[in-house]
Amino acid sequence: MAAAVQIQQDVNLQHMNTLRLPAQARYFSRFSSLSDLLFLHEAAVQYGVSMKVLGGGSNVLMAPQIKALVIHPASEKITQVSRDADYVIVDVDAGMNWHDWVCASVKYGHGLENLSLIPGTVGAAPVQNIGAYGVEAGEFILSVTGYQLSTRQLRTFSADECRFGYRDSIFKRELKDDFVILRVRFALADTFRPVLSYAPLNQLNAFDLTPQKLITEVVQVRRSKLPDPAEIANAGSFFQNPLVSLSQAAALKARYPDMPQYPQASGVKLAAGWLIQECGFKGKAIGPVAMYEKQALVLTAQDGATLADVKQLQTKVQQAVADTFSVWLHPEPGDFS
Repeated sequence: MAAAVQIQQDVNLQHMNTLRLPAQARYFSRFSSLSDLLFLHEAAVQYGVSMKVLGGGSNVLMAPQIKALVIHPASEKITQVSRDADYVIVDVDAGMNWHDWVCASVKYGHGLENLSLIPGTVGAAPVQNIGAYGVEAGEFILSVTGYQLSTRQLRTFSADECRFGYRDSIFKRELKDDFVILRVRFALADTFRPVLSYAPLNQLNAFDLTPQKLITEVVQVRRSKLPDPAEIANAGSFFQNPLVSLSQAAALKARYPDMPQYPQASGVKLAAGWLIQECGFKGKAIGPVAMYEKQALVLTAQDGATLADVKQLQTKVQQAVADTFSVWLHPEPGDFS
């Protein structure tokens, strides 16, 4: 109930972002329901600050001072809505840990297995349209329900209205900082049809694969390439894989025959990690931040690293890739200030 909602002041958020950047929120609270949100929204108005949602903190670049009411989703309920011969419809609350949901999803249906071990919450998944190994969350999202701050309305967006794109959605653009996701409705396939088009999953035998085995394989692959945020501060893949035109891709392939390229409906996707590695940044440190020695796409941070340190390395990598390949890399984590 809203009456039980507590609002804290001057809260340290360093432990709530996986890069462990020093950050302090002017106000902080957790919410579990629409009534909680209404209460917190009114409080933010009275305080004269904006309201910002923080999920797992795995895809944000936190500013040192956040002059806002930062709210964190706390509800983790899973509810089966319906089932037919082809699909199972399931509602999942925004506060549910994403990997925990993927593991639980196989009890209901299939499709999310390739997205195992992606950090963050269910509520954050539609914003970024998270994806891995040929699968994107948006392919299995039927609708997203939440509270729009500007209109003070409870709204539900269909998958089409969410306008999912590569690491993109309406929640990242027109509704940025204006929509608080409460729950996500998924349409999971009744039949298990594994997607094994991307290496190294393409080495697996589809006829001998179960959903749980696929989850285990994905977890092993990710752990072999990506550092555990609990041990090494990082925000996962730091840059988006760039999309270039067919003509630019052909020109690059002629100059760099070994360059990985992935044809898409609207162009050709390049591997950002490969571009960064070719520019000599794999394992390279600048001050307390570095591009990870096992995967050049991952930016890691040591104790004492600041947002300024991260931005400095980000800019150097972007400029080097642009100078070498005429391709500009865009960061996946968003600024949180």
